[in-house]
Amino acid sequence: MVVGGCFRDKSGIAQAADAGYCRVVSTEPLRCAGALIVDHDGRIFFQRRSPHRRLFPNCWDIVGGHVEPGEDIDEAMRREITEETGWVLSHVLGQVGEYSYVGDDGLARTEYDFLVRVDGDLDRPMLEAGKHTEYRWLAEHEVTVLDEHRDVNDGLIRRIAEEGFAVLRSIGL
Repeated sequence: MVVGGCFRDKSGIAQAADAGYCRVVSTEPLRCAGALIVDHDGRIFFQRRSPHRRLFPNCWDIVGGHVEPGEDIDEAMRREITEETGWVLSHVLGQVGEYSYVGDDGLARTEYDFLVRVDGDLDRPMLEAGKHTEYRWLAEHEVTVLDEHRDVNDGLIRRIAEEGFAVLRSIGL
């Protein structure tokens, strides 16, 4: 759709339709892809965000991030898994959910989360330097740890984890 010399690409970013001027701004919520990585014991991988992060500082989180221009959700999830852990996506077990929220930065986001398996040494993730400080594999009965700093994320990560474990049960894992 062209509006005022601009059109929206598939990521919702306004682009110039011709040689005229067009500001590059998002016209839709930012899209995010998340991966709930499952090990062979049915536990899910979580990593703690660094305390200086603008969004959800010092909180436990799943692997994931923003979809970059030109990427689809699957490509973004694959990229984020490798960037944040050094592992490689092997297969998707199922979709966990779609979550909409507004971050502390005021930006609206829509996050698409999936239950996945990865290839790599699950005992030695390569956490992304400066972004994450530690990791844990959690069983379903341990999800209360995800409520640390709930005031920052309003329990979102715990809800995503609980839904991830529900999907695991539904597929018999």
